[in-house]
Amino acid sequence: MDLDGIFHPQAKAIFESVLAGKMLCVIAHPVLAETYYVAAKVYEKLKVTKPEDRAEALLYWLYRTPNMTVAEPTLELALLAGKIKSIFGVALTDAYVIATSKLHEGTAIFRRRETEMKKKLQQLTRSYQIVFLEDYANATYSLKQRQDRTR
Repeated sequence: MDLDGIFHPQAKAIFESVLAGKMLCVIAHPVLAETYYVAAKVYEKLKVTKPEDRAEALLYWLYRTPNMTVAEPTLELALLAGKIKSIFGVALTDAYVIATSKLHEGTAIFRRRETEMKKKLQQLTRSYQIVFLEDYANATYSLKQRQDRTR
C-alpha cells in the first residue's frame, strides 16, 4: 500500500467502510488479474521477498474478505462491457468495472480519469454512476493549501 500516495486517504476510507460492513465492494473479474499484475510489479520494485506470492495472497484476501465479492462472469456482463468499450472506447478492464457497477446498481470507482475516458466523459458519467478519487484528492489538497496559506 502506498501510504504517501495522493489517493491513499480516499482509498483507505473506502476500504475501511467495506471492512466495517458499511459498503459492499463488487469486484469485476478482470480487476483480479490487473491487481495481481500491478501488485507483483510493486512488490518487486519494493524488493519484497517472493513478490508473486505476495500478489497472490492479496488476491486471496480480496476474494475472501467479507463485504467484498467478485462479480460472476456472465454473458450479460460480457455484453454490457463490450457495448461500453465500443461506445466509449475505454480500456476493457474499465468497461468491466463500469458494467459490473451498473448490473449491481452501484458506483464505479476509479483513481483518475484515463485519457480514453476523457474523450466521452460527459456522456459516460451521464449514463453510469462513476466516482473519481482524484476529485476528492484534489479537493482535499486544495483545502489543505488554503489552510496552510491562512496560517
